[in-house]
Amino acid sequence: MRRRRDDETHGRVRAGDRESRARRRAALAALLPSRRDYRGLRGGWRADLIAGITVAIVALPLALGFGVASGLGAEAGIVTAIVAGIAAGVFGGSNVQVSGPTGAMTVVLVPVVASVGPGGVLVVALLAGLLLIVAGAARLGRYAGILPWPVVEGFTVGIALLIFLQQVPAALGVAKPDGENTAAVAVRAVADWAGGGWAALAVVALVVAIMVGLPRLHRGLPASLVAVAAATVLTQLTALDVVPIGAIPSGLPLPALPDVALSDVPGLLSAVVAVAALAAIESLLSAKVADGMADGEPHDPDRELIGQGVANVAVSFFGGMPATGAIARTAVNVRAGGRTRAATIVHGFVLLAIVAVLTPLLERVPLAALAGVLMVTAVRMVEFGTVTRIVRSTRSDAALLIATAGATVAFDLVIAVGIGVALAALLALRAMAVSTTFDRDPIASTGTTVDAEMEHRLLEQHIVAYRLDGALFFGAAQRFLLELTEVSDVEVVILRLGRLRVLDSTGAQALADLIAHLEHRGITVLLASVRPQHLLLLERVGTVDALAHENHVLPTIDEALVHARRHLARNQRAAVSV
Repeated sequence: MRRRRDDETHGRVRAGDRESRARRRAALAALLPSRRDYRGLRGGWRADLIAGITVAIVALPLALGFGVASGLGAEAGIVTAIVAGIAAGVFGGSNVQVSGPTGAMTVVLVPVVASVGPGGVLVVALLAGLLLIVAGAARLGRYAGILPWPVVEGFTVGIALLIFLQQVPAALGVAKPDGENTAAVAVRAVADWAGGGWAALAVVALVVAIMVGLPRLHRGLPASLVAVAAATVLTQLTALDVVPIGAIPSGLPLPALPDVALSDVPGLLSAVVAVAALAAIESLLSAKVADGMADGEPHDPDRELIGQGVANVAVSFFGGMPATGAIARTAVNVRAGGRTRAATIVHGFVLLAIVAVLTPLLERVPLAALAGVLMVTAVRMVEFGTVTRIVRSTRSDAALLIATAGATVAFDLVIAVGIGVALAALLALRAMAVSTTFDRDPIASTGTTVDAEMEHRLLEQHIVAYRLDGALFFGAAQRFLLELTEVSDVEVVILRLGRLRVLDSTGAQALADLIAHLEHRGITVLLASVRPQHLLLLERVGTVDALAHENHVLPTIDEALVHARRHLARNQRAAVSV
C-alpha cells in the first residue's frame, strides 16, 4: 500500500515536471519566429509587396540623412535600414513595425563617434543588442508602458530639438565645429557662417518647400524623396557650391567583428545603456501606436525587445548603426496596406536593390538636402497640440515636460529619462501625501446607540475618533504626527484604519510614536477596522506593542466604542473610590 502511494506521488511529480517543461517550451516558442507570423500573406501578398516598396522609397532619404547625421556616413544609414529592417521584421513582436536608423539614435551616437570612432558605435550596437535580448527573455517588455505621458512627450521634444540643431552646420554649408554639446556646436556653426554663403541654405529652403507643399497637392507622393531628387537635379544643373554625400558602396559589406580597443569598452557602457533604453522605449511606443492604426494582432512587447536586440547585433557585424522601431516608416507601412511582417522584409530587400542600381546617383545628393529633410522630420516629431494640452493640464505635468526636454538637450537621453521619471515619482508621492486625510469623526455619526443623553455627552467630551483615508507612508507620516499629537481634553482616542489603502514601515512607525506619545499623556489609544495586511505590518514594526493592551485592536468602530465606554466607566469608578 505504501509503495503504491509512493508511486502515485512520484507520478504526480513527474506529471508536474512535464507540464512545467511544456509551459517553458511554449513560452520560449512564443518569442521565436513561426509560420503563424505570416497568416494572411497568401491572400494579401500584393498589399504587403506594395507597402514594402512604398516604405523603402520613404526610408531611403531618411536612412541617408541619419547615417550622415550620426557621423558614420550615408553608408551606415543604408546598411542599418536594410539589415535591421529585415532582422527586426523576422524576429520582432509586431507584424507591421518597420525598424531602421532614427534621429533619436544619432543624438546618442555623435559623442561616441567623436570620442572613440566608428568602431565604438559597432561595439555599442552589439552590447545594446545583447542587453535587449536579455530584457526580452526576462519578460521586461511590459514595464515600458509605465513612463508618464509628459515624460515621453518631453523626451520627444528634446530629441526633436537636438536633431534640428545637429543639421545646422550642413544647412549652412560649413564644416562641423568641434564639440560634443549639440546646441553649442550649432551656435559656433552660425558664427562660422556669418552670412558667408547662401547655396546650402537655398537647397534647404527648396527641400522644406517641397516637403511642406507637396502633400497638400497629392498625399500619395513621397515628398522627402521628391525633395531630395529636386535638390540634386538643381545642384547638378546650376553647379551650386554644395557638398555631396560622396562615395557609397553598391552593396552590403562583408560581416566582420567590431574593431575597437578593449580599453575603450568601459567608457562606452553609458552609451550602451542609453541605446538599449532608447531602442526599447522608442520601439515599444511605436509598436503600441501601430496597434491602434492596424486591425491585426497586438504586438508582443517581449518578443519586440528580442527582435530589436537581434537587429542591433546583426547591424554591428555589417558596419551599421544602432536601430530601433521607427514610427514614421511604420505609419507609412500601415497606411500603404502592410498587414504582415513580409512588408518590412520586402522594404529591406528593395532598399538593397536601390543601392545596387542607383549608387552613382545617390553619391551626388547634397548634404544640405538631407539636412533639410531631417529638419522637417524633427519639427514633425513634435505634436504641438499634445504639448499644448500637457502644458495647460497641470503645473506638475508642465514641469515634467519642460524638465525632461531641457535635460535631453543639456545632458543625454539616459539622464533625461532618469530625471523625468524621478521627478514624476516625487510629484506622485507629493500628490498621494496631500490626498491623505485625518478627519475627526463625531461620535454621534458612527451609528452607535447611546444609552442615555448624559452618557452621550460624556462620550463627546472624553472620546474622539479619527478616520485615516488614503496612504500613510513616509511622505505623509510627519504631517500625521503633527496633526494628531495636538489632541487634548480626551481620555480615549480611536483611530479608524479601515479606509487606509497604503501603509509602509515609516507610517507604521509614526503610528507607534503617536501611540506612545498619547499613552504617556494618559490618553488610551484604540485601533479599529485594521486591514489584515496592515495589522501584520503593525505587529512586525512594534506598533501593536505600543498600545496599553493587546486587546486595544478592535474589528469595528462599534466594538471600539463599547470598549471605550467600559474604559471610561472603570476610570470613573476608580476616581470615586479614591
